Amino acid sequence: MNAIHRLCLVLGDQLSFDLASLKGLDTERDTVLLVEVMEEASHVPHHPQKITLIFSAMRHFAKALQQQGIRVQYVALDDPQNTGSVPSELRRWESLMQPDELHMTECGDWRLEQSLKDCGLQIQWHVDTRFLCTRAEFSSWAKDKKQLRMEFFYREMRRKSGLLINGDGSPVGGAWNFDAENRKALPKGVIAPYPARFSADSITQEVLALVGERFSSHYGSLDAFDYPVTHVDAQALWDYFLDYGLAGFGDYQDAMASDEPFLFHARISAALNIGLLDVRQLCSDVESAYLSGRIALNAAEGFIRQLIGWREYVRGVYWLKMPDYASGNVFGNSRPLPEFYWTGETTINCMRQAIGQSLKHAYAHHIQRLMVTGNFALLAGIAPSQVCEWYLAIYMDAFDWVELPNTLGMVMHADGGYLGSKPYCASGQYIKRMSDYCRGCAYKVSESTTDDACPFNSLYWHFLMRHSTILRSNQRMGMVYKNLERMPESKQQALWQRGQTLLAKLDAGESL
Repeated sequence: MNAIHRLCLVLGDQLSFDLASLKGLDTERDTVLLVEVMEEASHVPHHPQKITLIFSAMRHFAKALQQQGIRVQYVALDDPQNTGSVPSELRRWESLMQPDELHMTECGDWRLEQSLKDCGLQIQWHVDTRFLCTRAEFSSWAKDKKQLRMEFFYREMRRKSGLLINGDGSPVGGAWNFDAENRKALPKGVIAPYPARFSADSITQEVLALVGERFSSHYGSLDAFDYPVTHVDAQALWDYFLDYGLAGFGDYQDAMASDEPFLFHARISAALNIGLLDVRQLCSDVESAYLSGRIALNAAEGFIRQLIGWREYVRGVYWLKMPDYASGNVFGNSRPLPEFYWTGETTINCMRQAIGQSLKHAYAHHIQRLMVTGNFALLAGIAPSQVCEWYLAIYMDAFDWVELPNTLGMVMHADGGYLGSKPYCASGQYIKRMSDYCRGCAYKVSESTTDDACPFNSLYWHFLMRHSTILRSNQRMGMVYKNLERMPESKQQALWQRGQTLLAKLDAGESL
């Protein structure tokens, strides 16, 4: 094989034509390498739909590059020469092709980036320009801060991007954040748009067969796979949301409803995270929709905040604090993740709904993740590492840079409050307020201490009692602890005992 000038390795979450390492490719002398490897598909038991999305999108991306005249070497999972890991494949192709240079864009996973840096090859690394804030810029912003606050970072990103900013530098609408307007439950009679669906072409059908055969032991169904795997289809999904979902997104982004997995959510996070969509274009489209009068300001600001605020923020925290961040466990939790997280077999209806749709679609929106499955894991004292593995495995949009801080920091508060100022914990009353789940549940949300009482109720107070030493000094928890102190001693004891009973059932491997 003739020697080449540049060999560019592109990962499965880097499928952007504007990727930094692909700039200035010479079609005569350079080659792009893409590899499907077992190590990345199985280091946690990824949902089969997630594996399908990435492999199919990779194959479509390789084909699109070739149509542009770019030379591509593609290694399929079942290639007999496949060595099974990204570093070993890069070494194999470096030996075969003898390139003058190896190029890569920064990874989205500390583990993988470290293994590539340790693999003995001289790689020229490129900053991932798909994000607004570089790792270095975030580190500079975070310097000397004992605690970080997303709200202040978000304002910096608004100023940097110019999104929803007046000519004098002030925020459009007179406030930076309209989150208080974005917490409405879904009223009766409000119907969410029918979800956009995309049928599998021949490439995707081949991948579905491969994944079905090779990953049959992984939890999650392939039957409902309908996700876009090309830039064109991802754009169509986004356009559909702009037309039918965005106007209701602001008001109802926190709402939950039985048998409604998507509601007014865009479902574009997986496409965005693997490079099929561009964050700057998405934000520009949302800003334009507001400026043209198609949507309200709270919908526009809320969506933009998720993308250039929270998304960029958690990535910054990840690269600033890894690898030590992954071992955070401020509460010392060690309880194993209950089996029903992998099966959905529980009589707690909100958990059954959220887990069931996650297994079916590899998707749940942020409140289902934070205030249902995450809230339960926090209250029940599940080991953070096991919770993080579950989120990384089960969700199509989960990559380590975004999943780990969200789960370990925001869901489990295991970093002691570095990422978020207080634990996101709640009783069943929150779930009742934001959903209709309680109506179809075997437990009574109105009860706290009886045998049929909602488990969230007693576990919430049990959590506050057993961690009072850590949490009582938190200013944002003061009112909650005052409420606890006002309770009669007999009520506190009954809540503690009910919590003990539920945790004992989990320790015995029983479902709730």
